[in-house]
Amino acid sequence: MKLKEQITINNEALLSQYQEVRRITEEVCEPLQPEDFVVQPVVDVSPPKWHLAHTTWFFENFILKNHLTDYKPFDKDYHFLFNSYYETEGDRWVRSERGALTRPWVNEIMAYRKYVDDHMKHFLQEEKLNDDLVSVLTIGIHHEQQHQELLVYDIKHILGINPLFPTYKPFSDTQTKPSLKENYLKVEEGIYDIGYEGTDFHFDNEEGRHKVFLHEYQVLDRLITAGEFIEFIEAGGYEDHNYWLMEGFEWAKKEAIKAPFYWFKEDGVWKHYTLSGLENVNPNEPITHVNFYEADAFAKWKGKRLPTEFEWEVACQKHQPDIPEAANFLDKRHFRTMPRVGNDYQFYGDVWEWTNSAYQPYPFYQKVEGALGEYNGKFMVNQMVLRGGSYATMRNHIRPTYRNFFHPHLRWQFTGLRLAETL
Repeated sequence: MKLKEQITINNEALLSQYQEVRRITEEVCEPLQPEDFVVQPVVDVSPPKWHLAHTTWFFENFILKNHLTDYKPFDKDYHFLFNSYYETEGDRWVRSERGALTRPWVNEIMAYRKYVDDHMKHFLQEEKLNDDLVSVLTIGIHHEQQHQELLVYDIKHILGINPLFPTYKPFSDTQTKPSLKENYLKVEEGIYDIGYEGTDFHFDNEEGRHKVFLHEYQVLDRLITAGEFIEFIEAGGYEDHNYWLMEGFEWAKKEAIKAPFYWFKEDGVWKHYTLSGLENVNPNEPITHVNFYEADAFAKWKGKRLPTEFEWEVACQKHQPDIPEAANFLDKRHFRTMPRVGNDYQFYGDVWEWTNSAYQPYPFYQKVEGALGEYNGKFMVNQMVLRGGSYATMRNHIRPTYRNFFHPHLRWQFTGLRLAETL
């Protein structure tokens, strides 16, 4: 096959991937009303309108402006308004005030998306892409998938603090009753390889591949459920300092935390907000909206601990290296945690799993030059690693080596846990 033919095929495949990812982002926003697009209840939440614009800014700024001849930016002010954290790209609007941007209007942002999409289509149909451009475009596609997940988090927060508990998407409960026995997956003592190895897309924080020594251990073969977490609550788990890290216990006292985010008790029944509206807590579904402190305290209450990220990765690679069809990802559009199906070990989807590992660079990690070098490396401090993906993650976006990271006090994201212990 001639090189030109290869380039054409690659361009067509990239265009198809690009268009599908862009379509899904807008699909996630379809149930929203205009007033929903600008709300920012806390600093960690970005208005949906901002996500729509920032993901578009990424392609305009890193591809079209520099590589499409005679390209004219849609609006010169958007570079300032919709840069997120790239110091290399200059000044930007302050993160905590994104909700103050009532202008530009939502319809102007949608026009911006169409403008950039039209030019990206022209670019991918007409231009030859070198390896560097393919890399940037691929990062942009996966970057937008990350924002799809953040969109679902943020939409739930925006709707979930509304006293009307509005429905984002109705859901029919299947009343699945899984087996919730405590069975464990063992891993023998040894030296194991950690990190990504291969040529497919991955983020730089998954490099470089290196060896770790692990003592013999085991992990629970499923996620912890809401029903099990209720037992922790009703046993006084939030009040007993013996299970908590000092910083976590101080957080819980200061914020008067007595249950996971979105939970409250009414007439003796635990209820919580879901994207289907207000519901009774299903004890068979995986627990979510707990932060690292809560997950760690629960594990200690059970006489266990959280796995390290290395233990999680090795157990996943050993016992469930391939994503099962039952895995609950954004692809299925459930928009909620789901009870366990069959013998699925739940390493993938439903909720991100807290690990007991600080987010640090691997040996041999190398920060890339330029703005994209700010993508992961500068966040490697004061955060904990999570693994496995959630029901807001696209299936093609996850893999066993994927390293997510959040500050230990945050819990608006879809986070849960499994137990581990050393043998």
